Amino acid sequence: MSQNAFLKSEYEQSITYESYRELINDLLPHNLTTGGNSSPEMLEYARMNVQRMNRWDKTYTPSAELTEIVNSYNQKEIWLMLTEGWCGDAAQNVPLIKKIADLSSNIEIRFLLRDQHTELMDQYLTNGSRSIPKLIRLNAETFEEIGTWGPRPEALQERVLHMKNELGMSKDEMAKEIHLWYAKNKGEALEAEFGSMLKETVEA
Repeated sequence: MSQNAFLKSEYEQSITYESYRELINDLLPHNLTTGGNSSPEMLEYARMNVQRMNRWDKTYTPSAELTEIVNSYNQKEIWLMLTEGWCGDAAQNVPLIKKIADLSSNIEIRFLLRDQHTELMDQYLTNGSRSIPKLIRLNAETFEEIGTWGPRPEALQERVLHMKNELGMSKDEMAKEIHLWYAKNKGEALEAEFGSMLKETVEA
């Protein structure tokens, strides 16, 4: 199977944002979350992430500048997002990216669970890790890859690597700092990256 055919087959198994949110909400009352690990810790992450996604769904509106860029984007793309309900970075980015994609009728955004699509995920590792969310941009007609984004805005990614490799911070300490960064940044770094990404595609 060619790479484009493989990507098309993955797309055909993907779900909408609404179905992704519904899946998470349906699992939680049964003390389950997406992926193979429904430990108390992972369930707590998933519950907190539902609150985060609800908040972004209600409060985030793309800026006028980004809206103009996306509205005028005339290339037909599929945005395939690898994610999981327990992932904090996914909860902080996915709802915003969904709203950005919705600004253009030329962009279709779809979702895949990382742990059910490891063959695809392993082609898009970050520093050797299955880091999510991971966005794969595809030509909607040929399924050729256009580019990728993720797992988090570059400024935060650099900060995370610094906290991990140079400061030796614990997982809990890092998580606290990461979510504080998202709260303060309010999607500005994400918007800047997506605006640049789309402009670069048009100019290429």
